[in-house]
Amino acid sequence: MHIHYSSYFRTLAEAGEIAQRAERLGYDVVQHPERQHNPFLPSVLAADRTKRIGIATNIAVAFARSPMDTAYLAWDLQQFSDGRFALGLGTQVKGHITRRYSQPWSPAAPRIKEYVGAIRAIWDSWQNGAKLDFRGEHFTLNLMTPYFNPGPIQHPKIPIFVAAVGAIMAKTVGQVCDGLAWHQFHTLRYLQEVVVAGARAGALAAGRDPNTLQFHGAAFIATGATQADLERGREAVKKEIAFYASTPAYHPVLALHGWQDVGEKLHQMSRENKWDAMSNEITDDIVDAFAVTADYDHIAAMLKARYGPFASGVTFSIPVKTPADEERLAAIVKQIKA
Repeated sequence: MHIHYSSYFRTLAEAGEIAQRAERLGYDVVQHPERQHNPFLPSVLAADRTKRIGIATNIAVAFARSPMDTAYLAWDLQQFSDGRFALGLGTQVKGHITRRYSQPWSPAAPRIKEYVGAIRAIWDSWQNGAKLDFRGEHFTLNLMTPYFNPGPIQHPKIPIFVAAVGAIMAKTVGQVCDGLAWHQFHTLRYLQEVVVAGARAGALAAGRDPNTLQFHGAAFIATGATQADLERGREAVKKEIAFYASTPAYHPVLALHGWQDVGEKLHQMSRENKWDAMSNEITDDIVDAFAVTADYDHIAAMLKARYGPFASGVTFSIPVKTPADEERLAAIVKQIKA
């Protein structure tokens, strides 16, 4: 099982150094989310400053960009990194697409399916000289002159991962993508019964081998050296779970376990701006279902037991403040990969 490092930085200048450290610690992939920063720019710095580690966007917001723009970015990064890049995409929710990016919205699953197909058609035209003539409901791409064609590259097979929470998106990912990035807000039961099963069903429906699909993602983790560390970690996890659980889009995860009323109450509390009190609604049973709790000596085994049967990779880290912390993290990374 590969281990991924999610790169968070204050300024872009730090991204290359973070990637170097992740490579030194033994990570397999350094991934860049789209939060306060564009995820493609730090990927360039990571590729420039490293030699072995894989590089990925996890995720880049697809509907904020045209398929052509994304295709160029991924093509250049794949060539620059000597074949180490993976394109991780996500759809975001309607409010962000229409109000933050000022882009049109339509049902996400059919649109991302078409988006991935458009990107692959563009890459095929560059690598193999195929005529670009992609025509869909949302995207039409039929112009590619030699002046704008970057031409073939040495490693043209760029993996495409798409983030999925619900069953419909999971099935779509299985139909057209190389892999699925699961959301941190999940329980093991939901992940297995809805997300993984849905993606595999989609692959079968499309005539693809479901065993070729890859799955990776993050977990809520409470870990540390002492029992007090674990208790603090669980309190922090409660706040994160409450934040996500207040969003109706994530309520199907709760509903599977009979906790729909908790999500509805948290949603109402968020509308009343009662953010500080929301974690009080998250019981220990909910934390146990959503989070992995173990001390440093046992966290690797817990992650492998939970995700090993189906995952190709998992995202993990611990706070690093001293050289001893860095050594401990490197040891845990090694244990997870073993």
